[in-house]
Amino acid sequence: MTSRLLPTYARTDLAFERGEGAWLTATTGERYLDFGSGVAVNALGHAHPALVIALTEQAQKVWHVSNIYRIPEGERLAARLCEATFADTVFFCNSGAEALEAAIKVARKYHAADGHPERFRIITFDGAFHGRTLATLAAGGNKKYLDGFGPVAEGFDQVPFADLAAVRKAIGPGTAAILIEPVQGEGGVRVVPPHFLRALRQLCDEHGLLLVFDEVQTGIGRTGNLFAYQNLGVTPDVMSSAKGIGGGFPLGACLATAEAAKGMTAGTHGSTFGGNPLAMAVGHAVLDVVLAPGFLDGVRHKSILLRQRLAEIQDRYPGVLAEIRGEGLLLGMRAVVPNGELVDALRAEKLLTIAAGDNVVRLLPPLIVGEEDIADALVRIDRACAAVSRAHARPVETGAVA
Repeated sequence: MTSRLLPTYARTDLAFERGEGAWLTATTGERYLDFGSGVAVNALGHAHPALVIALTEQAQKVWHVSNIYRIPEGERLAARLCEATFADTVFFCNSGAEALEAAIKVARKYHAADGHPERFRIITFDGAFHGRTLATLAAGGNKKYLDGFGPVAEGFDQVPFADLAAVRKAIGPGTAAILIEPVQGEGGVRVVPPHFLRALRQLCDEHGLLLVFDEVQTGIGRTGNLFAYQNLGVTPDVMSSAKGIGGGFPLGACLATAEAAKGMTAGTHGSTFGGNPLAMAVGHAVLDVVLAPGFLDGVRHKSILLRQRLAEIQDRYPGVLAEIRGEGLLLGMRAVVPNGELVDALRAEKLLTIAAGDNVVRLLPPLIVGEEDIADALVRIDRACAAVSRAHARPVETGAVA
């Protein structure tokens, strides 16, 4: 049957009917080990009991009331996020792109409130991905995604990745903020050097700019801390979060200091669905699990275990894997062969992964993944690399017999 869905995705011919923990069951009955987590969304895996209970209990009370009224669950979740981070205030929305749009507006409004509306430009970085809205596409600067959608939204100055001299050169009288991902996910699991982030903090302080972190993919335990910035010695003024924060339920958040958000008064921004009771109930359940004693320690331990074993596989297959990189359970295998070929080989081994830029295959297991699941995944990765290596082996040339 011809699908009536707008054909904006190159979908794999695979569908799932249920999941549990780190595993998914396809409509064919085959089981897959999920090391994609819905692109880092299913932080607690599939059908986590705490999330199921939170959602079903709230579904029997109230789903949506709009932000015309107080939503106590949202006020409490905002307080918990502020207590656990640098932030003083939170805006809830439904996605990462919306969280970034809010962050962009916060940064611009901050300067407008100070009487400098001309300061609206934001410095971003090559390889970044901040979303699919017109503004966030402009921030990312990827020509492939921008092509055909008319004039590019004004106000973004992109510079090379981790190039401090280029950042200094880009700062001008119209600059409002610097926007960066601590680890570029879509861009190829490229880790930004901590000393570079500290230098950005210093530049922002010197020039009166806001430092904005995009932690949509790195946040909510993915790197082994609640947020990546907490292990870097650098504190942003504004930060976006989504993906794992809802554990699979659509939820995004823009966190900010009171000073950075001073221009965001009643009527300056809004969301119809943002912060609805269903999302807030699930958000609380996610934090209950992730902030429980020992949970993040477990993420860090599993990351070390997985990374060490991946390095061994890389050593065995240098013609397939060039590098292992990343932080926490946001890891990337930079491939020698086309990364799509490796993703296909892994899926043939019933292991789900995600392609990324720079010819990288992302490994994004749920944070609750067990050591047995990790061991299982490593066996599948080894088999896939062996299969790809064989496929790329040159046939032995034989000389002519005299």
